[in-house]
Formats: sequence, C-alpha cells, structure tokens
Amino acid sequence: MLERNTYSSRWTNFSGKTSMAKSLVLVGGGHAHLTSISRMRELTAGRHRVTLVSPSPEHAYSGMGPGVLGGFYSIEEIRFPIKRMVEGGGGLFLEDLVTEVDPRRRLLGLASGREIPFDVVSFNVGSAVNPSLVKDPLSPVYPVKPVENLHRARNRIIELAKEKKKIGILVVGGGAAGLEVAGNAWRLLKEQTREGKITLAAGGRLLSSHGGRVREEALVSLGQRNIQVIEGQRIVRIQGLKGELEDGSFLPFDVCFLATGVEPPPLFRKGGLPVGDDGGLLVNQYLESVSHPHTFGGGDCISYAPRFLDKVGVHAVRQNPVLHHNLMAALESRSLRPFIPQKHYMLIFNLGDGKGLLTRKSWVWQGRLAFLLKDFIDRRFMKRFAGASRRMGGMP
Repeated sequence: MLERNTYSSRWTNFSGKTSMAKSLVLVGGGHAHLTSISRMRELTAGRHRVTLVSPSPEHAYSGMGPGVLGGFYSIEEIRFPIKRMVEGGGGLFLEDLVTEVDPRRRLLGLASGREIPFDVVSFNVGSAVNPSLVKDPLSPVYPVKPVENLHRARNRIIELAKEKKKIGILVVGGGAAGLEVAGNAWRLLKEQTREGKITLAAGGRLLSSHGGRVREEALVSLGQRNIQVIEGQRIVRIQGLKGELEDGSFLPFDVCFLATGVEPPPLFRKGGLPVGDDGGLLVNQYLESVSHPHTFGGGDCISYAPRFLDKVGVHAVRQNPVLHHNLMAALESRSLRPFIPQKHYMLIFNLGDGKGLLTRKSWVWQGRLAFLLKDFIDRRFMKRFAGASRRMGGMP
C-alpha cells in the first residue's frame, strides 16, 4: 500500500483559470517518449497537467552509445535535455525514480517517498543488464546500459593507458551490443596507442539471432583486428579481475563490459500488472496495458501482446508518434491509433573501425558507406529532437 504525500491534481492552465485537471505522468524520458516531450505544449495547452519523472535531467541516445566509447561522439553530443524540454513546454519535471505503481488506485510511488496520482500514465523506463554474474562489487565491470557507463569506461581505459602498455578488455555477451562494444574498445586502444587483448565471450554463438552471412562478416571484422571471440561456452561468474568460463578456465581483464542481454525492471510485476515472459508491461496494439486502460508504455520495457518484438531501438522510435497520439486521445476520450510494427527493418552495427555492418532481410553490406549511413540517420534523429528543444528554449 502506498502511503506518501500526494501531489494535488489541481492545475492552473495558460488562460489563468483553475480547474480539476486530468493528470498525465510520463515515467522515463526514453526514445518512445521523445515526441510527447518535444510536443509538450500540445499536452499542456489545455487543462491537463503533465509530469515527467526521470532519474536524470538528460537522456542519452543508446544508438550512439558505442560510438562514445570509440570516440566518434562526445557524451554531450548524444544527450537530450529532457528537463528543459519539459519545462519549456509547460510541464513539470521531477528528478526521481518510480519504484511502485498501484494501477487500481492510479498512484505512483517514488524513491523520494512522494506519491503522484495519475489519470493517464505512460512508461518508457527502458531495460537493464542483469548483474548477477558479477560476484565482486569492486570489479571494474561496466554494464552497457545505461549509456553513461560506456562514457565512464572510456575514461577508465584512458587512465589505464597512462599506467600500462597493454590493457586487457573482456566483453561478455554475443549480441549486437557485444559486437559494437568490442569493436569500439579496439578503436579506443588504437587511439591511445596502446596494445590490448580484447576478448569477446559470445556465449553460444556470436549474433545468434541473425543470419549466417551477418555472423561471418562480423567474425571476419573482429578477426582482422585480433579480437578473440569465444563461442560455445558462457561466462558463469565474474570476480576480481577474472571471468570464469563453464569449463573452469579464466579470462583476465583490466576492464570488463557486461552485454548479456537486457530485461525490464520488476516495477510492473510488483504492481500486479500483466507482464510478458520477460517481465515487460504487457500491452495491446494501442500500446496500452491489456488489463488497465489509460496505462501505456513503449520501448524496451514493454511486451507487445500481438507478437514478439526484438529489443531494438527502431521499434521505440516508430512507437513515438503513435504513443503521443494515444496519450492525447486518452486525455480527451478520443479513439486510439494502433501501432503496426515493421516486419522487416534495417540494422546497422558500428564496428568501431570506421565501417558499419548493415543488414535488412537477406541483404548484408559491410563498409565505410554503411557506417556513414548509420551516422547520418543517428545525427538526423538527434537534430530532429534537438531542433524541437531549441524552439522550446531547451538548449542554448
């Protein structure tokens, strides 16, 4: 039972009139909420109160995260100033963390001990890497999420380069994140003119969910740079400066990256909301909870009931306008719009050597032009919402 100080839902709109407002709470400032954040005035121009709760006043774009590690981008280049964007659009920003949800009473409990009521709520809280492999909290292990960890790891490797001629880097996880982090760690060592032993412990198989041609291209790229790939056995524990494999052998490291897959927070299960197999908020085609109307979600923290969706950023980006429309519709009692995910979509991996690995359906393409295309798409995405931020007074 939530028992905390409650925010009043009374709201003074831009006309100066005070009325009992409908309250929309956005939980998390991730990719799927960016349209609503950048078009905040559409939500607040009437009588509605809009609050964004996020543990940080800025949000880093994960699609460019490995590029921060490799030095393609600075951390500042990939951040959205969500606090200023929200406040510039007439919303309220709370730097806090939602730890409890009571869907029946329509209340959110915060880490600070406060409580927020809502008429409509939307979750875009992302996902996190399960840290259970790490047995020593002092081990220099950097989960790939949040993205800021890659910036911290970059700084740590630069510090080590001042002390050591050879640096050992272990990447645990054979998905797209593991591939990109291993490649960009190689670029960082090259930038620092230091030798390194980079090992990618891929578990079963590198890029196991992708076609054989994609795997082959990735393995060739890593092999050409002497990045060791271990397949067929998993890391079972990380302790001190070693990762232990299933056969009992050890992989030493100076810095370890954890990219073993992501999972939603336990928030939804804890609150009694229906969840998918991975613990994500179970939503229907309108991105609305299958059991609780006016409870929405997007991005990695949801499980899409109509069909399985890969945890890739393209879905969150495409959910943006649909989620914004449906939040407006829920506030105004209008019809909802369905989200129709793409059956086939393009992925481009940043290999860290100035090249990209592009895949779409059966088409696979590796080269510098593939990276330049990814860079163009990512910068365009940043520019699109950064432009909205400037119009709202959110950026200098």
